[in-house]
Amino acid sequence: MSGDVHVRFREGGGVRFPSATRLIILFERRDDADRVFAVLPKRMARFNLTLHPDKTRLLPFGRPPRGQIGGKGPATFDFLGFTLYWRRTLAGGWRVGLKTRRARLQKAMRAIAEFCRGHRHDPVKEQHAALCRRLRGHFNYFGVNGNFAGLARLARAAERSWYKWLRRRSQRTRLTWERFMGLLKARPLPPPRIYVQVWGHAP
Repeated sequence: MSGDVHVRFREGGGVRFPSATRLIILFERRDDADRVFAVLPKRMARFNLTLHPDKTRLLPFGRPPRGQIGGKGPATFDFLGFTLYWRRTLAGGWRVGLKTRRARLQKAMRAIAEFCRGHRHDPVKEQHAALCRRLRGHFNYFGVNGNFAGLARLARAAERSWYKWLRRRSQRTRLTWERFMGLLKARPLPPPRIYVQVWGHAP
């Protein structure tokens, strides 16, 4: 990278930037990153834009050495509900991985548990339809390759929560796990599914 740093924004043709536009800039050299980091707030100010002081930072995120044994990459960071990190490939190399941010996954689990608790007396058909909508919505957004384990955790948590609160519908006829498995066979919940292949083959 050489010369001056140019950051241009144009709002025309009905296009408008949201109030919280997110941006990631990657650099090969630390000195280039430092220079942009110093000049970017001034460029933003010329367009009456500001950078969030707590969410704007420099992070080391270079590829770990191929010969590194064990360990992890130099850093991770969260972006739009995902955590980006370096992970090992089956061939022993390194690849950027995407997984559901821990806090976001826990929030989704709590939301499903609260739904099951609050709607446990609703007809099973209605409960099933609502749970399917919630799971599909989550899988549609977070279903990227490399994140199957996070999707599976939410699917298992949904099954456990649904079973737990269906059992509490009646004290006289407790739902057994075997009967619940029969219910899931008749009304299956959406299985974890990868919808987007973000990464191709690792170099």
